[in-house]
Amino acid sequence: MIRSTKQTTLDGLFIPQMPKVRTSDGHIVAWDRERIVKQLLQETVLVEVFYGKKSITEEEARRIARKVELHIQQLGLEYLSGPLIREIVNMMLLEEGKVEFRNVCTRVGTPVFDAHLIDVGEGFEAKDNANLQENAETSHKKKADKISKEQYLLQLPPGLADYHLTGDLHIHDLEYFGTRPFCQDWDLRYFFYYGLMPDGNGTKASVAGPAKRPEVAILHAVKALGSAQTNFAGGQGYYNFLTFIAPYFEGMSYEEIRQHMQMFVYEMTQMMVARGGQLVFSSVQLTPGVPAIWRNRHCVYRGKIWNGKHAPLRTYGEFEREVRLLFKALMEIMLEGDYWGKPFNFPKPEISIEKQFLHEDEEFNRRHPELPTYRELYLMTFQLASKFGTPYYDNQIPQYRGAGEGISCYQCCAYQFSSTASADSEFEYKMDFRDGRHFSMGSWQVVSINCPRAAYRAEGDNERLFLELKSLMDIAVEVFRVKRRWMDLIRARGRMPFATQRPKDPNTGERGAVAVDLDGLVYTIGVVGINEMVQHHLGEQLHESERALRLAVQAMTEMELYAKELSKRHGMTIAIARTPAETTGQRFAVADMLDERFRTHALKVVKGDLEGALEQCQKTRDLPIYYTNGTHVAPCANITLQQRIQIEHIFFPIINGGNILHIWLGESRPDPRGLMDMAMNLCMKTQVGYFAFTRDLTVSLRQYREFRPDPGTILGWSGKGRTETETSA
Repeated sequence: MIRSTKQTTLDGLFIPQMPKVRTSDGHIVAWDRERIVKQLLQETVLVEVFYGKKSITEEEARRIARKVELHIQQLGLEYLSGPLIREIVNMMLLEEGKVEFRNVCTRVGTPVFDAHLIDVGEGFEAKDNANLQENAETSHKKKADKISKEQYLLQLPPGLADYHLTGDLHIHDLEYFGTRPFCQDWDLRYFFYYGLMPDGNGTKASVAGPAKRPEVAILHAVKALGSAQTNFAGGQGYYNFLTFIAPYFEGMSYEEIRQHMQMFVYEMTQMMVARGGQLVFSSVQLTPGVPAIWRNRHCVYRGKIWNGKHAPLRTYGEFEREVRLLFKALMEIMLEGDYWGKPFNFPKPEISIEKQFLHEDEEFNRRHPELPTYRELYLMTFQLASKFGTPYYDNQIPQYRGAGEGISCYQCCAYQFSSTASADSEFEYKMDFRDGRHFSMGSWQVVSINCPRAAYRAEGDNERLFLELKSLMDIAVEVFRVKRRWMDLIRARGRMPFATQRPKDPNTGERGAVAVDLDGLVYTIGVVGINEMVQHHLGEQLHESERALRLAVQAMTEMELYAKELSKRHGMTIAIARTPAETTGQRFAVADMLDERFRTHALKVVKGDLEGALEQCQKTRDLPIYYTNGTHVAPCANITLQQRIQIEHIFFPIINGGNILHIWLGESRPDPRGLMDMAMNLCMKTQVGYFAFTRDLTVSLRQYREFRPDPGTILGWSGKGRTETETSA
């Protein structure tokens, strides 16, 4: 028989003995109240870092620790764990109104049931990202995402976090908010001059010198984008891809060029190294010839600047043949599809439509009759659009795009970046790669605002509507300021090595230029639901009246001007954009439907299956309703394509951070020449800066499973039928 001992005072009073503690790092130790004191003193320092308030005093920490000990004694527990003690500490902090202390001391995690659902491909954001694969790495990413989102919402000042949670705004890629920028468009000359240092500092990976051969140049281009995924949350791309890589293919036969382009495409679509074991979300800007702005500029490749000093004088204009053949090869490969005939999802071909390429270089064509013309090359892209809907078209012709006076590109999910001599004092230095200066274009962070909610609050008053929109922009800027402060800490700790790398100059041996100009990255405010905003405000959608369209244009103009004012005030570049916010449009609509303040208004304007949403709203928040994205006309609007274009093109010059026009082809496969004529007319006569022909494709997904458990066994069970909300309550 095992006898238990009891501790008593001299008066014989029973004092419960404290149980042993199972620690989070895998040990069983004796109870020690001082550990709570140390924990509170150490961890509440984060209150100073994130909220700008004082951390807990030692006296307060000891009082909390005594209260925790007393509470545990009263519970009479046989066992204790580190997480349970922490929960009790947090409860005591809340009882004393120490919300900020609780926020930085609490644990972040997920219930075991929810974690299991993630393991079997269900539950948390199971359908949120079509690029993720069905594999174990995706499960790992989803768990990390869930924890990180919870962490950053706790670290944000509570007021700012509430704006996100209640649906006033949406912080995109929240899971990466505290560790990295959003997206980046790279200047390939950087890697062709310095070589490749995948880890950013040369300590964990081998360092390669500048590529000397074309196949190495291709592999460096691929691996650089793969490596960049470790430092960025969004897409990675190359500006002016073919022109910069063309010198490596000088004099090469078309068959060899085609083989190298095939290698590039397959490498980009078989490199499962991005977050969660997915493909790199990549894009390449393509021109059918050497752009005029680059024709007389020195080449940069093989570790040299070919300016007549470090190496013989060579200019990009000398490689017109190679650019045309590279373009042709890339289109042929993408038209063929992979071994099974499927389209290549990446890299996204961003086809640059430029005025110079709408007119043939007749003299060059006469000298080189064996080479494809600009028109023939452009036509290949429309064959690809007709077959797979793969290309995106970057219309550089409108005046607001710079019209050849600077550099400009669309990247990632329709974000637009540009640089001109008038806006960038180092523009000419970057054009010549002088002292390693180069173009670095991207975004720090994207925050979208709920525009219909601004209308609900405005109650029909135009001026109040504009003030409500500006107020949401002010909140977004506060989020950006937090991001900037947090990223300063990350940069100081050396946690973005690839982006901040400074490789050894191959000619001088000195440290080279930094890879990414982080201070030059923009902050993007996305707009969602402009159509529903004017619908509530005026009772008419964008396509239903001139006054609705005028109000939308006026509101966007007010926001554009205010973004410039905010940029000056806060020392950051703020751009307005239509964000790739389809899920955000759903989230805002659901939030407004569930909020009793806005429910009646939202039910009158949301799009989708409202009846189905009302039936399911007690079971799930994944409801089939949404607000129209950006400044788009509602997809269900009964108008012609021409009418839709005439409305949507008006907003492109206003939305300087990026916009897109979708031309839906359905399952049809139209004549490529007809598509080309339509597209060129669109480019010449409208303000549309970016568009795509989107096809509906049906692909048979064959599942080959070696192991199939018997029905009803635990191995086949996933917990289907229960929602995450129910299991987390």
